[in-house]
Amino acid sequence: MLKIKINSKLILILKLTALFAVICLALCSCSININVNGSDSESKTTVSEIGTLSVHYLDVGQGDSIFIELPNQKCMLIDAGENMYGKSITEYINNLGYTRIDYLVATHPHADHIGSMAYVVKHNNIGEIYMPKVTTTTKTYENLLTAIADKGLKVKSAKAGMNIIDDNDFNINILAPVKIDEDNLNNCSIILKMNYKNDSFLFLGDAEKKELETVTADMSAEVLKVGHHGSRTSTTKALLEKVNPKYAVISLGKDNSYGHPHKSTLKLLDKFGVETYRTDENGTVVISTEGSGVTIKTGQTSMKRDE
Repeated sequence: MLKIKINSKLILILKLTALFAVICLALCSCSININVNGSDSESKTTVSEIGTLSVHYLDVGQGDSIFIELPNQKCMLIDAGENMYGKSITEYINNLGYTRIDYLVATHPHADHIGSMAYVVKHNNIGEIYMPKVTTTTKTYENLLTAIADKGLKVKSAKAGMNIIDDNDFNINILAPVKIDEDNLNNCSIILKMNYKNDSFLFLGDAEKKELETVTADMSAEVLKVGHHGSRTSTTKALLEKVNPKYAVISLGKDNSYGHPHKSTLKLLDKFGVETYRTDENGTVVISTEGSGVTIKTGQTSMKRDE
């Protein structure tokens, strides 16, 4: 009798790949907003009538989560930390007056970036979702895909050249991934650049040197979200020459076991004269602008672990 040995990990990969494919949209130029709860919270107010952009670099320990109040009264969440911060992140957003997350971005499928995203999807009204087209076999990733599918939402496969928002003097563009690195999920990170009048912000996810070197678009920005929690694999002399930031924010946990931020990263940022903030020392960092210079607040609310 012929016996066939089945690789269970391969089967799981195939299942998750199929699930991701089902919930993905074919890439097109149209913009789709999905309102699960049936209420339309989209504002008709234009950027010029509002004028304030606020970026909240949330203190979620050794992870990333960035909530952005856009100048058109919409909002965006980039990543959601590890799996014990979903309730705290949701309450933080709700306390700012938002019941809908218009744009949800999972930069790459590592647990310290998407750990609480399934909770966020389940407990919030979600608009557009952007993820890199890459699959992993972790339970965290599976939970996120299931939460998205259960609410009938779709995913846009992010890649370089896509525009999330293009509204006169305010835009958010995807600079990477240019290509998918199956061997290193960090190098599949979505890299975003946000421009508002005279100010600009760059969000690197966990992109390392290999991915950063693939970016051909303009990376110059006033504010840099330092890649990979300040690891020496992300922040290089070549990168800082391209970005030329005035300010930088590093998201990381206090006394983490990875040695983040690396001494060489801090030394390099100092050499370039970059004013640097850290969530492990400064708590949640909020940077706001009306398009002509930023204001920075530190020591804001840190996310509590879910009970």
